[in-house]
Amino acid sequence: MANDNEHEAGGNPETGHHRVASLMGHNSTLSDAEHEAKFVRWSKKRTFVRALEGTYSHLVKDLFTQPRVYSTKRLEWEGGPQYYGKKMINPQETAVTQAIECHVDVYSPGGTSQKHGHMNSAVFYVLKGKGYDIHDGQRYDWKAGDALIVENACVHQHCNDESDEEAVVLVFKAKPLFLFMHLLFQKMVKYPPKEAPKGHENWQPPSEI
Repeated sequence: MANDNEHEAGGNPETGHHRVASLMGHNSTLSDAEHEAKFVRWSKKRTFVRALEGTYSHLVKDLFTQPRVYSTKRLEWEGGPQYYGKKMINPQETAVTQAIECHVDVYSPGGTSQKHGHMNSAVFYVLKGKGYDIHDGQRYDWKAGDALIVENACVHQHCNDESDEEAVVLVFKAKPLFLFMHLLFQKMVKYPPKEAPKGHENWQPPSEI
């Protein structure tokens, strides 16, 4: 429940929802402006769980009209310069499911992702490349064909070990279900790098994905 200080920190008066301490709460050492400048995806409005409204028969009929194949090529890469992603299936982008999210990520040669933690678990399937993860301080090596588990509340970071090739991973997670149950808490420990790895300043994510 929000206290008076939290209410003053901001919120939506129409819905009664309040921001806690600052824009992200768990990164309260940053001002709203600093956090937005560092990681715009966390500061823009998103649809985490859609409302289910209408008659049951209408909802079922609408579900059966949804596509069963989703191409990554319909989306633009987001992020950079070391870590890019395409958010393929989630409650904001598609109506076919709210149980899972699916996205494809790519790490530049020698690139790394942000270091963060969240309450939902995730499965990473490595499509291309070789690298390692750091989970709660422990290293786990992976290569193309491996499946990688990120456990609940694990602080983790993904790293591409290849010096000349990108790494590509397909990610599945039940994040919408966790959010629906108000298991919302997550924290950014280290932001994605702002500079490309030396020697790969002109690298771009693959156009065929």
